Amino acid sequence: MTDHDDELCYKTARELSALLRGREVSAREVVRAHLERIERVNPEVNAIVTLVADRALDAAAAADERIVAAGADGVGVLHGLPIAHKDTHNTAGIRTSHGSPLVDGIPDQDDLIIERIRDAGAITLGKTNVPEFAAGSHTFNPIFGATHNPYAPDRSAGGSSGGAAAALASGMVPIADGSDTGGSLRNPASFNNVVGLRPSPGRVPTWPASNAWTTLSVKGPMARTVADTALLLSAMAGPDPRSPIALEEPGARFARPLDRDLTGLRVAWSPDLGGLVPVEPEVAAVVEASAGVFEDLGCVVERACPDLSEGEEVFRTQRAALFEVAFGPLMDRHPEGLKQTIRENAEAGRRLTGPEVARAEVLHTALFHRVRAFFERYDVLLLPVSQVPPFDIGIEYPTEVAGVAMGDYLEWMRSAYLVTSTGSPALSVPAGFTPAGLPVGLQIVGPHRADFAVLQIGHAFEQATGYGRRRPEAIG
Repeated sequence: MTDHDDELCYKTARELSALLRGREVSAREVVRAHLERIERVNPEVNAIVTLVADRALDAAAAADERIVAAGADGVGVLHGLPIAHKDTHNTAGIRTSHGSPLVDGIPDQDDLIIERIRDAGAITLGKTNVPEFAAGSHTFNPIFGATHNPYAPDRSAGGSSGGAAAALASGMVPIADGSDTGGSLRNPASFNNVVGLRPSPGRVPTWPASNAWTTLSVKGPMARTVADTALLLSAMAGPDPRSPIALEEPGARFARPLDRDLTGLRVAWSPDLGGLVPVEPEVAAVVEASAGVFEDLGCVVERACPDLSEGEEVFRTQRAALFEVAFGPLMDRHPEGLKQTIRENAEAGRRLTGPEVARAEVLHTALFHRVRAFFERYDVLLLPVSQVPPFDIGIEYPTEVAGVAMGDYLEWMRSAYLVTSTGSPALSVPAGFTPAGLPVGLQIVGPHRADFAVLQIGHAFEQATGYGRRRPEAIG
């Protein structure tokens, strides 16, 4: 692999798109460079677990023919860009394992998100690693093993979109798709010094879906820059009649420039969600420093946070119910085939009573209105993404944070999943490094459905700091 090819693999998606549309490079050249990068780097990282190289090269050849015939204006917004899909997203004709031997197979149908990405012209290289059934924010499973953090291979890449984030950080793809229930786009973005957006529920519709009304789990974009994340979102987003919560706004809005003057923006920040969660000091220090960046950008910055405590019961009740629906029947058929933490969540769902579910809905509504009122006073809220920096790859989850014992495998992720319960869009953007050189992300939370504003604010922060440009030195 030449230095030119390596540089091609670290160009932004928008830079690659301009080269492809100007026919300064071919889709075949771009795809070959990324396939060679995967061959060289993936053995160290284990981010991409299924590779479809021949299929990708055929698609690249077709893409080159298409742009000759149709011109730059006649191809999709993601024309010729390589991508790898999260291994919980069904891909027709390509192995989809969900990280579990119980359902490992080759689907006949694409998920809607995959269909949209392909229709926009992206070229599938393969699938990215996940925890078993995307449960937990540390990427390991009994089929493919663990994904290593490119910045420190002895550390976790986070999860559940850990393979996607690690592939981005190591130059294997310029864009990647993921999903987020309790932080699965945001936590791995933070751990790998890339960008991940949890969009507003309904922004990226889901189909097929057996539980189509849920707002707990969403699908969304990841990339190395905020602008690239927005570009991918422009292909993913938009209405679909098969999703009852799909938002009507077309996705094309997110392809627009993100530049914005932040002078006078009302910014709230908290290093610990108003004292609600323990946070390791090196993470809290990054959040505090980030608030200072916004002051330098002319924002009005105050330390403040809405009371998010009701989000605990809301999230855990909704998650338990969701797990019972998704995994209860599988647990009955294969009681020892699911990891213990999944079984525990599904069993908790079976124990829920009608009054408990109803109470969670009432609390959810109260939380929404409290956060809505908060965003009448502030334009944006800055929080830690994760309460810890990337942890030892050999453990399942941190059992202690800042000297406080964690009760289970979810509790160390509260800084992400309490935000899930608000329904607000939330962006993880690179914000600095610990003294040991481990990446730390900043969580930028916006008002109800203010996805574009969150991206604009994240873009301004990114341009002012440049932390995302620091490449991992631990891999080739």
